[in-house]
Amino acid sequence: MVVQFSGRLPALETVRLEDKSAGLDGIIVVHSTTLGPGAGGCRLWHYPDLDQAFTDAFRLAEGMSYKNAMAGLPFGGAKAVLRRPDGPFDRAALFQAFGRAVAALGGRYVTAEDVGTTVADMQEVARETRHVAGLAAVGAAAGGDPSPWTAQGVFGAIEASAAFALGSDLKGLTVAVQGTGSVGGELCRRLADAGARLVIADVAPGRRDRLATILGARVVSADAIASVEADVFVPCALGGVLDKPTVAAMKAKLVCGGANNQLATPEIAGMLREHGITYVPDYVANAGGIISVSAEYLGESAASVASRVAQIGPRVTAILEEAARRDISPATAADETAERLIASAGRLAA
Repeated sequence: MVVQFSGRLPALETVRLEDKSAGLDGIIVVHSTTLGPGAGGCRLWHYPDLDQAFTDAFRLAEGMSYKNAMAGLPFGGAKAVLRRPDGPFDRAALFQAFGRAVAALGGRYVTAEDVGTTVADMQEVARETRHVAGLAAVGAAAGGDPSPWTAQGVFGAIEASAAFALGSDLKGLTVAVQGTGSVGGELCRRLADAGARLVIADVAPGRRDRLATILGARVVSADAIASVEADVFVPCALGGVLDKPTVAAMKAKLVCGGANNQLATPEIAGMLREHGITYVPDYVANAGGIISVSAEYLGESAASVASRVAQIGPRVTAILEEAARRDISPATAADETAERLIASAGRLAA
């Protein structure tokens, strides 16, 4: 088995998940616990083979280490990736089995929703372990589906980066959004309210077309969305979308979205810069969801989530300013900042 990931900071622990009776098949990767327990969502997806599931888990867990550090959260990075069973399956049994696996880690991993999972799934996980968030909110406490917070943070990141890179607010800008699921759909509504002209694409035509009708968006195919005439490209689907052919064909001068691991390889950050395209590192822009999860797990309020999510825009501006000052890519500037934060915490702990 060959697992490919950047390996800037090697993973601490991997756990193979397998319970045939419950349909559970996947992996948990705990990437770092320097800042605290590894925290990151649980993804359920149609992975064609275990190699691809492993690769995704490593990359996502690593990204969570950097995301949590940049957001100032007392958590390391981790992720769970589950292969969706072919055909019908007992969803409750699968997530209860996953919950038992989380419980066995003794608090080294805190899970929550991600692509393909829901609040109801996390309620099943919570039957087996307390190391889970993204549960139904109670009163003024943080909780519930974290995706609206992700969308809010990405919106703030787009506002900040458009002001920096394009010298403009969002009114009248053409914004191409790839993916109209829970994060992308909510983000589209916010962008439309701000006066942006939307071009949207999604592999699920039903939800795409409903949103287009409501918001007056133009629809294009998923294959065409990254190369349309637009000011901003907003990836909100799965990772790896920014590869060499995509960047070469891109007309937008700003990339900022909600998807994780947008760069197909680390070298793409340099290619974007060479093409005059400002790239906002995904883990800086899309931290709103984990901020919500963190606050819920720590017993904090929804108001504290709002306060922290509001800091994403200024953080994006600071990263872009540093990158411009040092004549480096924003990805390098963000990575170096996150690594310093993790290393500093490690020295203090020692």
